[in-house]
Order: sequence, then C-alpha cells, then structure tokens
Amino acid sequence: MITLLSGTNRPGSNTRLITGILESLYTKAGIPCQVLDLADLPAEIFSPASYAEKPASFAPFAETILASDGVVIVTPEYNGSFPGVLKYFVDMLPFPESFENRPVCLVGLAAGMWGALRSVEQLQVILGYRNAHVFPARVFIPGVNKVLKDGQIQDPALLQRLQDQATGFASFVASLKA
Repeated sequence: MITLLSGTNRPGSNTRLITGILESLYTKAGIPCQVLDLADLPAEIFSPASYAEKPASFAPFAETILASDGVVIVTPEYNGSFPGVLKYFVDMLPFPESFENRPVCLVGLAAGMWGALRSVEQLQVILGYRNAHVFPARVFIPGVNKVLKDGQIQDPALLQRLQDQATGFASFVASLKA
C-alpha cells in the first residue's frame, strides 16, 4: 500500500486537492493507495509533552507510515520551505524505522514559478539523513492557483507527468521490495 501524505494542516489547501487528484490517478492505475492528511493530526500531538511520550491518538499516523510500502509526500512551499507541521510530523515518527530503506516520492506545489523546488530539495536532505530511497522523478507544480480550476488540474501535460510518476513510483517500490 502506498501512502499519499498531504503535507500541510491548512484547511481547504491546494495540497489536499492535489493529493486527492493523485489518489484518483493511483486508483485508476490499479495501484493500492491511501491518504494521510496532516489536517487530521490530533491536537494533543502539539503538546511539548509529546516529545517524551507520544499520545495514543498519534499511533494510527505512525502505524500508517510504518505499514506503507512507499510514501508520496505532497508539499506546498511556505516562505521558501515546507510547512513546519510536516517537519514536526517527521520528527514525531519512530526513528529510524519510519523512513529507513522506505521508498519516498515527492510532489511540490507553489503559487510561485518554481513549484516548491526549495521545499522538495530540503525534504530530500532530511529523507537522505533518514536513509529513505527517494524516487528521482519529482514533480513540481508552479502557479498552482492557475493550474487548478474547480478542484481539477487544467494542464494535460502536468496530469501526464503525475500519472507517469505514479506508475514509475509503483514500479520503483516493487523493485525495492523484490
């Protein structure tokens, strides 16, 4: 099972819309997937006491990552980086097993012209430290506000890149499992 991680907790985010589109593309391709949305994180995870002992309500989030064959991280760019909640989520996951030898795929989106290039590159550094296997075919979505209309991607070439990434990542995951 591949987990599609919506990398922000912002309500009504474009990140969640893109994650939903990815879910549809994976499903149409016959690739088993599930969405994990950081907007659903339990409030108690943000207590400073959570560093010492994770609340029981966080366990399903950690278990989802640990049980995943691969993880697709969909990240927006906020102020030249990825959202703090995404870094916090990674910090709260069990170390090292959450990403150790786990295939990870990256999709970045931004209102600006670079499509979250900085966010994705910064995540690659963290995932490298965590010994993840980062799929090299990243997809960047610049001008996301112009690309999305009525919750759908209007650019057929971008949709094709996302579809190609999905099928390529599924093959990457399968090859690493073999």
